[in-house]
Parts: sequence; C-alpha cells; structure tokens
Amino acid sequence: MRDLDETDLEILELLLSDARRPWSEIAEAVDLSAPAVSDRVKRLQEMDIIRRFTLDVDHSQLSEGVPVLLTVTAHADEFDSVHETLLDAEAVEYAFTTAENDIFCYARVPDGDVPAWLSEILGERSVEEYSVTLLTGAEWTPSVGGTEFALTCAECGNTVTSEGVATRIGGDLYQFCCPSCEARFEEQYERLEEATS
Repeated sequence: MRDLDETDLEILELLLSDARRPWSEIAEAVDLSAPAVSDRVKRLQEMDIIRRFTLDVDHSQLSEGVPVLLTVTAHADEFDSVHETLLDAEAVEYAFTTAENDIFCYARVPDGDVPAWLSEILGERSVEEYSVTLLTGAEWTPSVGGTEFALTCAECGNTVTSEGVATRIGGDLYQFCCPSCEARFEEQYERLEEATS
C-alpha cells in the first residue's frame, strides 16, 4: 500500500478551502499534474477520507433568527432522541456532543424565544437543563493542519501503517494492517456471501 503523504494533506487543505477548486489549480500548488491530483482525490474518496463535497451556505444571509449557542443536557434515555431532533431542526446549523452527554448547538432561533422553540421541538420531559449564550458571530474553519493519516484496519481496528494492505472486496476498498487481517476478513466475507446465496 502506498503511504499517504504531505501532498495528500495539502490537497485536502486546498479542497477544504474551496471544494470546487479546479484540479489544474491544485496541481500547480502541489507540483503535480492535474490527472495525478484527480487520481489522488479519487483514492482519498475510496478510502473514505473524503466522504463528499458539500456546499457551505452562510445561513445568516438567508434566514432570520437570533444566533445562539445552546447547551442541552438530556436525560440519558432520551439523549439519542434529543440529539436527532436537534439535528433535524431547521434552525440548527451545527451540533456537537460531549462525553458527558451534553449537546452543543449553533442555532438561529426564530424570534429569539429559546424556551418556546425548545418546547415546540423537544417537549418538556426530555431535557434536564439547558443554557443559552447569545452570539455576535460564528466562523467555521475546518483544517487538516497538524494531523496525520490514521487509517483503521477493517478487521482488527488497529492503525494501518506503511506495511498495511489495501484490497478491493465486493467492489469496496478496505484497509488492513497486515496480510493476516486481510485473509481473515476475506474468509469471513466469503462465508457470508455463501450463506446468503
């Protein structure tokens, strides 16, 4: 398996700043040909490092509402339900969860009436407490700086190093830390295929 390198990180950084950037422009920045950049991006997609290309819309230009940072503590048995409901809420742009089962949301709440809005979308019983911070601005600047690639073995979950193996099985690309993990995975895959046919 060819190692992922600094050039791959540079390509990711350029795509994060503008996902519609032409291959030729990226190629010039990383000193490769446009087809080589295209091949690298395709490989990054196959490895699920790049999952999709999205559009970043500035909702403040399109929607009304008061921008707030909302911290919600949900009852343990309601956490997943509250999280999903907040993610689906039209006013919520970003949602983050913590190890303590808190949910942080950036939202543009209609009329700024957070209690009424929460009551409407969540009801009264599912939330233990919440706090609201009024925001004057929000910026989202994702970056891959200071990171390293850490592919995970599809069989054992260990980190895939330069001695790892990449194999296409059933049309999907899988990463393995060693040939023995690759063999075990393929055996299990074949047994499942035989059992379902």
